[in-house]
Amino acid sequence: MNMTKPDMEQIVVTGLGVVTSIGIGKDLFWKNLLEGKSGISEVESFDTKDHFTHIGGEIKNFKPCEFMNKGKARLMARTSHLAVASARLAIEDSGLTPSELKSMRASVCMGTTGGESQEIEEIDSIWTKQNADRVGKWHLIKYPVNNISSSVASELGLNGINRMFTTACAAGNYAIGCGLDLLRLNKADVIIAGGAEAFSYLSFTGFNQVRAAAPEKCQPFDKNRKGMIVGEGSGALVLERLSAALKRGATIYAEILGYGLSCDAKHMTNPDTKGLAMCMQNALNEAHITRDDVDYICAHGTGTVHNDKAECAAINTLFGGRRLPVSSIKSMLGHTMGAASSIEAIACCLTVKNNVIPPTINFEVPDPECNVDCVPVKARRHKVNIALNNGFAFGGNNSCLVIKKSE
Repeated sequence: MNMTKPDMEQIVVTGLGVVTSIGIGKDLFWKNLLEGKSGISEVESFDTKDHFTHIGGEIKNFKPCEFMNKGKARLMARTSHLAVASARLAIEDSGLTPSELKSMRASVCMGTTGGESQEIEEIDSIWTKQNADRVGKWHLIKYPVNNISSSVASELGLNGINRMFTTACAAGNYAIGCGLDLLRLNKADVIIAGGAEAFSYLSFTGFNQVRAAAPEKCQPFDKNRKGMIVGEGSGALVLERLSAALKRGATIYAEILGYGLSCDAKHMTNPDTKGLAMCMQNALNEAHITRDDVDYICAHGTGTVHNDKAECAAINTLFGGRRLPVSSIKSMLGHTMGAASSIEAIACCLTVKNNVIPPTINFEVPDPECNVDCVPVKARRHKVNIALNNGFAFGGNNSCLVIKKSE
């Protein structure tokens, strides 16, 4: 039962914007998600001949100037391009006008892992192959990580609070949780919250070097899974108080009930089952619900041996072996790092609104150590009132978001 304090106004989601390798915009994204379409393809951003794998979740049809002024776009790097695009799509979806935004305390909370890593890679290339003096001032202007949220604020004309989170793969949920707090504390009227990540040579090379990348496909929870696949993308959600949303007749996708955070403080790359379970329990506690209220879990589900095993163990420990639907959309998108949990939050909002759970594709052989109902291969129609969205990151930075069907 939801036991949210009666004096705490509901915070709802009224706009969704998403840019991924399976679709730009919530409608195409959702359609392809339910059809189990894969966005994994041969990498084109750089030469992969010296790498162990050659595939990734690149966005091949993205044109920044469709979402922002060409002159401004030239002053931004790719992660900012993706962030601005998803934020603009979310605002347009919400129905808020530029004049309304200017009259409100409109704030931005964004997350990332590598920031403008492509820009840093370009600076390093010029520096090492030519000379430090050849690094242009525009490169130095474009790489700071705070450019991501400030670009969103500048492009949309927002004058409220501006925050960036760099808690790696948990960052999107961190940003949404921060937005929830700002609204509850009456420090903002509307929030654009989410995460963004550009395809990175550094990440691609790193996961190849430690042999954590899958050579052909991402298979979360499958016994024969061989690793994760690097992806890119951006997701943004518009959050506001229920009274404000009703007053302007906005479409309401879902309610954000609460979130939980934890840090394993154990190991940089090997997750701790107790820490993951604690994070989910913290989210349930803040949302004033019990584990019996949860209908679906959007898993972190990277497809690596240790991550999937630890997450499944945490879920089964917390939920007492209850057979909850637990699916991973990373099987389709790859791992979009700092954008992952925000894109998955969008999937959760659409799941609770439409009562359809996206599948875990590429699942073939059950793994006894991943004993969960992973909604294999095909989407499933299922009544979902409350969903948990898991985002677990390097260093044991864990986040879990509670998303509820709006009544």
